[in-house]
Amino acid sequence: MKFDARWLVAGAAVVTLGTVALAAAPNDEEAPAKRGGVLTYTIPADAPPSFDGHREQTFATLHSAAPFYSVLIHIDPENPSSTTDFVCDLCTAMPKPTDAGKTYTFKIRDGVKFHDGSPLTAGDIAKSWDTIIHPPKGMLSPRESWYEMVDTVEAPDPSTVVFHLKFATDAFLPALADPFAFIYKKEILDNDPRWYEKNILGSGPFKFTEYETGQSISGVRNPDYYRKGLPYLDGFKAIYADKQAVRLDAIRADRAAIEFRGFPPAARDELVKALGDKITVQESDWNCGSLVTPNHKKKPFDDPRVRRALSLAIDRWHGAPALSKIANVRTVGGIVFPGSPLAATKEELQQIAGFWPDIEKSRAEAKRLLKEAGAEGLSFELLNRTVDQPYKYVGTWLVDEWSKIGLHVTQRVMPTGPELEALRTGNFEVASIANCRGVPNPLLDVQTYLPNFAGAYGYYDDDDELALYEKMLRETDFDKQRALMRQFEKYVVDDQAHQIWIVWWNRIIPHRSYVKGWKISPSHYVNQNLETVWLDK
Repeated sequence: MKFDARWLVAGAAVVTLGTVALAAAPNDEEAPAKRGGVLTYTIPADAPPSFDGHREQTFATLHSAAPFYSVLIHIDPENPSSTTDFVCDLCTAMPKPTDAGKTYTFKIRDGVKFHDGSPLTAGDIAKSWDTIIHPPKGMLSPRESWYEMVDTVEAPDPSTVVFHLKFATDAFLPALADPFAFIYKKEILDNDPRWYEKNILGSGPFKFTEYETGQSISGVRNPDYYRKGLPYLDGFKAIYADKQAVRLDAIRADRAAIEFRGFPPAARDELVKALGDKITVQESDWNCGSLVTPNHKKKPFDDPRVRRALSLAIDRWHGAPALSKIANVRTVGGIVFPGSPLAATKEELQQIAGFWPDIEKSRAEAKRLLKEAGAEGLSFELLNRTVDQPYKYVGTWLVDEWSKIGLHVTQRVMPTGPELEALRTGNFEVASIANCRGVPNPLLDVQTYLPNFAGAYGYYDDDDELALYEKMLRETDFDKQRALMRQFEKYVVDDQAHQIWIVWWNRIIPHRSYVKGWKISPSHYVNQNLETVWLDK
């Protein structure tokens, strides 16, 4: 199903030996796909916390488990850089909503089987979605807030699933295409809702074969897959490797063909220099970016003048291009994914504090605000993660930028676990964090900026902001919706400076040129079931 062309994101590119082609896939992709072979890839983690897509938020789970599962709908794998080009996976056709946009009825494919041979029906889909939207007591569903518009999910018969919404919203279909929304077996969920944390049973293109804890996970071709002729691969093996040097060596020595999260520019250049035309590079703007969160419960960061001064000091227009040469960041933008029609234009963005074109004027205003607030020469600590790309690079840059308005900032760099604990307990003054999402869905992606929202660590209340967001979420007229987004953006990052948006990341995927059939998307969560991947060797 095709949607309004205004929503197409033109950001993906493919680079071969330094030549950029504005296309979604390498030029030789027209060649007939070959069958057979085993794809070996790396996952930049030591192990997933669990295999349950409904529970987890990390790419380590998705890159491990997505090939084993089906979903209801997803972004078209032939056009994964789109934001609304949704196609059916388990359904037969994308439905047109009824009841003034509040009812979506999906007809389900016949003959779909779980890997144990049992039939998959609408009841399994409805149960899976109900556990995501209305998790059982004691169960975690980190994306539950995405579905506040959903009232009920029902399966009136084995081939029909109906979603009844409380209100019409353009956020629903992109949320429904969430790649973590694996379809599980109703019988298993009824008996043990935590079973999928440690076990795998899906209906996807590959069947689970082996998991070596913290080492690798493997799958083989599902001969009963409902998409006839797919997958092309005989199987895959994913190797866990949290150290970048190990992953680079694996690709260089052809022990692995690809890593799906992303490498920094230097790693890309190193592989291209070493391997020449044996390497293809795909790049895209990433639905992931860096932001700074001041803790409103820590003085003087309860003062919007101080928070606004922190943003005004940062020269994004010159800093981001320089930083992009050493870190996987690239695009200056506001809180909406670049390329989305809801994103601010450059002219609109330059009206917001922190994005003014005259950095000297901006920094002069920052100093004035600090003086007015009695915070001249302020010293504070920036909480950051012990992850080089791009956290440490962005953090070091921010410290230098803030020094230019007389602030004295040091970094407290911590491993991910302790850093998350500090965020969750409010044990920090200012934090450098990231907002990473799957299918670009601006109406939901900006939930990170809501007060006391899960994953937002500003520790403040703001009823006016919440009211503005709820109005925007329910607005289906595009022009009015866009105007509300501009109002929301200015309120959050300028007027109140509750959050300080920094820069959008750049996804860089260098891979062995014999890997075909995979196209980069704006998210390291999207297009990971491997059903269209084939090996030209």
